Amino acid sequence: MSFDIAIVGAGIAGASLAAAIGDRARVLLLEGEERPGYHATGRSAAFWSETYGGPHIQPLTTASGPMLQAGGYLDPLGAVHIGRDEDAAAIEALLDEFAATPVALSAVDPQPLIPGLRAEWTLGVGEPTCAYIDVARLHGDYLQQATRSGTRIESGARLEAASRQAGVWRIETEHGRSFEATILVDAAGAWADEVATRCGVAPIGITPYRRTMVQLQTDPAAPATLPFVIDVNGGFYFKPEAGGRLWLSPHDEHPVPAHDVAAEELDVAIAIDRLERAVDWRVVRVERRWAGLRSFAPDRLPVYGSAESCFFWFAGQGGFGIQTAPAAARIGAALLLDTAMPDGIDAARYAPSRFKR
Repeated sequence: MSFDIAIVGAGIAGASLAAAIGDRARVLLLEGEERPGYHATGRSAAFWSETYGGPHIQPLTTASGPMLQAGGYLDPLGAVHIGRDEDAAAIEALLDEFAATPVALSAVDPQPLIPGLRAEWTLGVGEPTCAYIDVARLHGDYLQQATRSGTRIESGARLEAASRQAGVWRIETEHGRSFEATILVDAAGAWADEVATRCGVAPIGITPYRRTMVQLQTDPAAPATLPFVIDVNGGFYFKPEAGGRLWLSPHDEHPVPAHDVAAEELDVAIAIDRLERAVDWRVVRVERRWAGLRSFAPDRLPVYGSAESCFFWFAGQGGFGIQTAPAAARIGAALLLDTAMPDGIDAARYAPSRFKR
């Protein structure tokens, strides 16, 4: 079958883009797994933070906020970045980094905000706009919107090879299914470079990294009013979950081949050790442990745009692909369909042409 645009990858990136363009083009959405969102989208820590990813990602996150809020995907959480006396420079750097942006940050005393916080954690920066994201509903709604607009979704259709012939991409997937499309979009996340290679396009160095998460039962239980807590030096973060549980990450990044990752025991132990150095709670048990893949381009900015032969990159979203999905989808749609770019977004900073080949 022939389509205008074939999108490889049905995680949050591919699903949001298909939803944005499906009513204006014949779209095919190819997913290698039996269900979309298995590797990264379905394993997200599920928060929206305007500081996450730094000031170059902030415009995408901020632009996505009203769309996520209007759709009812955000619930209040609030965040506190914490540090010790020796972290004063890092605290000041965080405040300075976002001083010229619309992000609301302020110096706070973290002690009354985080029960059980150890005495040496004396410094804090409050980020009141931080919120939970209902990731499953957001991703599901994007897929439903894409389907309603006519997008064809093929699961269990891992791309094996693609070649450009007579102005058309001829796409071969596993189990012998073949498709044609004028434009091929690489939204394959951790597999983005692999997909490019299979299409005869030079990879740009998008590297997958493993990130560890654990769900803990603690004594005392994590209060429902607990904010999202982040070590200003990037050593850990944790947030409350239903039933007094706690989600904790050691904020690790381990470069790995793209595959179905699992949490390593050492990383789980490191996470718990860092938590116990921050609060005086006792860890009763580890109830769940998992890992997800984050994928970054060499400069750690996402890659949106055409490279060559109607091959379109929509990848490298790191750990902020969900919180920036609405704005990213609008950028992708504007570039693919030659429509107006969202206000306040400089798409050139995310173009694949910034990498020298």
